[in-house]
Amino acid sequence: MLATSITAIGTASASGKTSAGGDFAVTVNGTVYNPPAGQSVRLGNVTPSGLILVRGRNVGFDIDPVTLGVYRYTLTGAPDTQRMVTSPTVIYTSKVPTLTAAQRAGVRIKDLELRDDTLTVRFSVAAGTLKVQAKDGAQGGIFQMEPEFAGPVELVHTLAPGIFYFVNPFTQKINLGNGIDPVTVAQDPVGYHQMLLGKESPQVATKTYQDGSVTKWSVTSGGRMGGVLGEDAIELSLGASNCTGSCQAQERIRGSLPVPPLPVDPTPIGG
Repeated sequence: MLATSITAIGTASASGKTSAGGDFAVTVNGTVYNPPAGQSVRLGNVTPSGLILVRGRNVGFDIDPVTLGVYRYTLTGAPDTQRMVTSPTVIYTSKVPTLTAAQRAGVRIKDLELRDDTLTVRFSVAAGTLKVQAKDGAQGGIFQMEPEFAGPVELVHTLAPGIFYFVNPFTQKINLGNGIDPVTVAQDPVGYHQMLLGKESPQVATKTYQDGSVTKWSVTSGGRMGGVLGEDAIELSLGASNCTGSCQAQERIRGSLPVPPLPVDPTPIGG
């Protein structure tokens, strides 16, 4: 059974940062969904037959219903004052939950909502559910995964070649990036970009492994693993609360906390 609806709503306010705006299109079972501005499309009770393709102006990635993993999380480099790359750049090779075949059995898209620059999709499997939320922004809190299973679920994050984790010398927190300095519009009106900086944002989750390209997290049911890019990734915040219900990336404070200097020549962990 497939339930689909398009609903007119007010203009969405993006939590991701972008000067030029965002707009997701999502392909499910060969059909491309991209509702008009200010409207949403909803799917429910769908058995996916292949990769779910998410393509935005600023961000793109694939979801594999076989593993419930996210693959090839990419910044497009589209013109935007907030962009951190100038051409399509894969940031994460994968973000994958560690689940057995029995746990993943019977996968369905329980519900999916797409509206302008915002995507929410929840998968149901034999052992629980996994929700993915994404924003088509050049920076900000633009991605999170939320497992709901009987016990903790391991999420394994693998960075793409050329991207690495490092200890920020100004905050002593772990960031990710490529170490390339920013270029201003005055320096290059075509090739301008901000410094690529990111941070993994756990909520009710414990890190169990870290090296220069891989992290592993044990996420309690109702917790989540978020992703933050840009200035928000290095601001001097206290971190996420231990919320386990209706936790949103938007709960983070943005732009109101001190921002330290940009790291200089960051060194990969273990490098």
